[in-house]
Amino acid sequence: MRQDIRNIAIIAHVDHGKTTLVDGMLKQTHTFRANQAEMSQTTILDSNDLERERGITILAKNTEVEYKGVKINIIDTPGHADFGGEVERVLNMADAALLVVDAAEGPLPQTRFVLQKALQAGLKIIVVINKVDKKDARPAEVLRDTEELFLKLATAAKHLDFPVIYAVGREGKAGLAPDQLAEDLAPLFELILKEVPNAVVNVDQPAQMLVSTLDFDNHLGKLGIGRVRRGVIKVGQRVKQVTPEGEMGSFTVGKLYTSKGIGREEIGAAVSGDIVAVAGVPDIEIGQTLTDVDTPEALPVIKVEEPTIKITIGPNTSPFAGREGKYVTSRQIGERLMREREVNLGMRFTDLTGGKFEVAGRGELHLAVLIETMRREGYELEVSRPQVIFKEGEEPYDEVVIDVPDQYVGIITTEMGSRKGEMQNMETDDRGNTRMTYVISQRNMIGARNIILTDTRGTAIFNTLFAGYKPVGAVTERTRNGVLVAFETGKVLSYSLENAQARGITFVDPGEEVYEGMIVGLTTREKDIDINVTKGKHLTNTRAASADIKTVLTPATKLSLEQALDFIEDDELLEVTPTSLRLRKKYLGKLERVRFERKNRNTN
Repeated sequence: MRQDIRNIAIIAHVDHGKTTLVDGMLKQTHTFRANQAEMSQTTILDSNDLERERGITILAKNTEVEYKGVKINIIDTPGHADFGGEVERVLNMADAALLVVDAAEGPLPQTRFVLQKALQAGLKIIVVINKVDKKDARPAEVLRDTEELFLKLATAAKHLDFPVIYAVGREGKAGLAPDQLAEDLAPLFELILKEVPNAVVNVDQPAQMLVSTLDFDNHLGKLGIGRVRRGVIKVGQRVKQVTPEGEMGSFTVGKLYTSKGIGREEIGAAVSGDIVAVAGVPDIEIGQTLTDVDTPEALPVIKVEEPTIKITIGPNTSPFAGREGKYVTSRQIGERLMREREVNLGMRFTDLTGGKFEVAGRGELHLAVLIETMRREGYELEVSRPQVIFKEGEEPYDEVVIDVPDQYVGIITTEMGSRKGEMQNMETDDRGNTRMTYVISQRNMIGARNIILTDTRGTAIFNTLFAGYKPVGAVTERTRNGVLVAFETGKVLSYSLENAQARGITFVDPGEEVYEGMIVGLTTREKDIDINVTKGKHLTNTRAASADIKTVLTPATKLSLEQALDFIEDDELLEVTPTSLRLRKKYLGKLERVRFERKNRNTN
């Protein structure tokens, strides 16, 4: 059995290079054969399609490398605060963390978030100032900024004592000075061996392992993954499942697996310090402790911050329901959400009447990733506008950091001011950029991202961090214009679309099918406009027919899933299918909408 194991987590703000750094660690320790495909890949651990497309880590995952005979377990974590549940539940498997900071950007809001979680977990921190080869790299300033961040977050003197190393993760180089990099990552590995304690402890004590995450295998079923805290767990051993509330049952360990590269390797026993997957237990859950049958002592449960925003999800009820999806019933959607409940600790799920479900998460991105995952799996859904979760007279606030070119500063201050945002700081650099920091309620921030991105021509960069609950403040008046609503079902025709574009921007192209009550564009006015985009031009002669061919249309504006969630109002829904995103009114018929509006006015 292993006598020397190191367990480290990789933490960072989004896009500061931690996953690329892991690539170099995997390749330089000969985890893969020279001819394996992974040797020419990047972001190897981001195997999920969504992760590769978005360029972010969504799911925490672990792997293992070997350096000088020492096993190093590496846990790659998400950098976005919306996936904080993933971070919180896996940090307990590590003894130390590599905090990766971009040498040009320096610490950003989510750097603070992941560092705070790591310090709360009692981890030893090694700072990695990455991308020191950038033209605008400023490693000395970034180190000072990082030291200031530690000063703000430290709760013990030992937190201020951290080693620093510099790297170019993309090239697999590291060194103890930014201008003295080795040709490989050996300096980083040596620092890990020096600074991270050996995880092989308490081997002679009764077995104990906390289940920190779950996985599913088509052949093995549910897998419970966690770190063996003490003793040894062997195949064929009888163990108990316990929680602080009591004993859950017992089972015989069927199979054990350890990580190897991006796969798993079957083993016969796991020693204290090992991170392993246990197979063969259908009712295994995150937070359970697997123990020796004679010593059923539970470890503390994993505490995860509560969700702050919610949506309602239900089966698609549009006239096009069932055309494009494989799973369309309330029962199928409910079963899928219950599976998500088992692995996604940062979310909460509640059954509602009428076959609908309330899903609460840590932010719009957190919810959007679940919806996008389900649509790719073949589900058809109907989704409501996101709403914040209130707590005893308080509502959630975010710290929002916005980076923009200097010429757009006025746009940001106007928009954020109208949304009751309080500016905390403004800094300019010598490259013509300004960074503004605001504290704003999540309720008033809904919809802001799309407007600001449009007004700054896509140049604004947003970073958010949950700032806690504060007394309920003033709500922003509606800032979105009215929408163009189709009042006929059929195919969109160029002639009608040309007329629609005279009244605003459109979301559909000629040839697309629309239905009554579907939102086909955004007007230049405050009120909604009902419009027929399926009506063709009445042809009276050949000349008129040829004139129609010359119609020049502006291409349709297509909203992403997150943009669409931001866009819709309380009386609207988002129809999500494997192939389409359609905006619609809750009540499709004009008469139904008028009745609803009158009822609302009378109620208010």
